[in-house]
Amino acid sequence: MLSFRRNCLKYCTHFNRRNTSNQNPCFHKFPTLFHLNDPIQINSLISFNSYHYYSTKTPSRSYRRRARNRFLKANKPVLDQEKFQFAQSQLLPRFTPEELRNVIANQRDPLVCLELFHWASHQPRFRHNESSFHVTIKKLGDAKMYQEMDDVVNQLLAVRSIGNEALFNMIIYYFTEARKLTRAVIVFKHMKCSRNPNFGFRPSIRTYNILFGAFLSRGYNTHINLVYMETMRCLFRQMVNEHIEPDIFSLNSMIKGYVLSLHVNDALRIFHQMGVVYDCKPNSLTYDYLIHGLCAKGRTENAKELYHEMKAKGFVPSSKSYNSLVNSLALVGDVEEAVNYLWEMTEKQKSVDFITYRTVLDEICRRGRVQEAMRFLQELQEKDLVDGHTYRKLLYVLEDDYGDSETRIDSGSALISP
Repeated sequence: MLSFRRNCLKYCTHFNRRNTSNQNPCFHKFPTLFHLNDPIQINSLISFNSYHYYSTKTPSRSYRRRARNRFLKANKPVLDQEKFQFAQSQLLPRFTPEELRNVIANQRDPLVCLELFHWASHQPRFRHNESSFHVTIKKLGDAKMYQEMDDVVNQLLAVRSIGNEALFNMIIYYFTEARKLTRAVIVFKHMKCSRNPNFGFRPSIRTYNILFGAFLSRGYNTHINLVYMETMRCLFRQMVNEHIEPDIFSLNSMIKGYVLSLHVNDALRIFHQMGVVYDCKPNSLTYDYLIHGLCAKGRTENAKELYHEMKAKGFVPSSKSYNSLVNSLALVGDVEEAVNYLWEMTEKQKSVDFITYRTVLDEICRRGRVQEAMRFLQELQEKDLVDGHTYRKLLYVLEDDYGDSETRIDSGSALISP
């Protein structure tokens, strides 16, 4: 491992040789933040690039996070004193929280807004209310200054008598955007602890929907969704016990969560309760989630039943539903019906992904009908259903896997569209 001094020397030699900042990968991301005369920025840049130039391994996620945090800390924005003093001069002596809100709302610099908020907190006989907290948190959240926003939120939570539903819902939304789910749950519990009827910031259906959307956005890993699905189930039970009627978004979120965690029977249970227990009818997203989940579990016949029910109600299946059906039918050996769904999919201008094409072609070739698969692929290209890159990739796959197979046309039914 080279020493730090040698790394600095090599980096500076490399930088001077290239003689431009636009060719460096870090400058592409932060083109206006580099000042080469600033030693702090040079040191942060060297620590970021030392791994890139002197290691053959890809930097780990934790290393990239630490390097980014060091770089952002070295380039922390500075308060514009002139703008702050101008905004401060617009406030009259003994100003009200509403007047402070109006001044903050007109500012574009979030640092000025934050400094005005803190400055007003130290003024005699002044107390913040919902309006000043709301506009400050919104400015900081829109600027993605989540750490500063968190400090303001702590001040808000310290005062039990201040708050409303819209304010707390906004805070929960920004925390979920920052992936700070723990902080979002703390604010949610703060809302639930409010038993005073004079303060109307109990959780509503909007609050629960924000949390449902945050838990579902954690990714498509089955084990991760299984963990978060237990939390969603508890939240849904709390919502029902508090006599909050679920809407279509809440029910679809639960169905999607059960599908992603492979609990399809629980998703079907909620589906059959829609319109009976809950005053919501299924929509197209409901059917799309269920069709995808049933196909993922290999229950193709149940998925086809929902598909026909969906079409009977006037809904159009999405590309994901079609792709799931085609893949599932091809994998169980019903290639002809899979191809029929594929042609129907193209007629309705739904996009077919690469995996679906490859699965269908692979199952045709497994039956010894290699030439028929080649003709099918050729027809897809002639109809401009696959571009040149996708066509070559599929062709190479067929040649690699079945190039030595007996190229004959089986006596089975043709797959070429009429």
